[in-house]
Amino acid sequence: MPNLYDDIPDGLPQELLETLLTGRAFRVERIVSRGHASPAGFWYDQDRPEWVILLRGRACLQFEGEEPLLMGPGDYVNIPAHKRHRVDWTAPDVPTVWLALHYDEPNSEPL
Repeated sequence: MPNLYDDIPDGLPQELLETLLTGRAFRVERIVSRGHASPAGFWYDQDRPEWVILLRGRACLQFEGEEPLLMGPGDYVNIPAHKRHRVDWTAPDVPTVWLALHYDEPNSEPL
C-alpha cells in the first residue's frame, strides 16, 4: 500500500514533486522540500486555486502584500487563483511534506 512518507530521498537538490491523482477538475500532488524556497523575486501566479496542507516539517509562505504565514504539521491554506505567493523557506533539517490539491473553480449553479 502506498504511503505519503515512503520513498523520500535523503538528499534533495530540488523539491520533489509527484502527481498522485488526477481527474477532470483536479490534481493531487505530494511535494517534499528540505531547505528549499522560491527563487528570489519569484512569485507563483497560478490559473487554478490550490488547497495545500503541510503534513510534516515546517515552512513559511508569503502572499504578496501580506504578513508571512508560518506553517507546521496540520496547517492548511486555500490559495485562490492568481493570488501571488512564494515559499520563503522550508525546514533544512527534516523533510517538509506537503499535499496540494489543484482544482477548478466550482460552478455557481448547484449540481
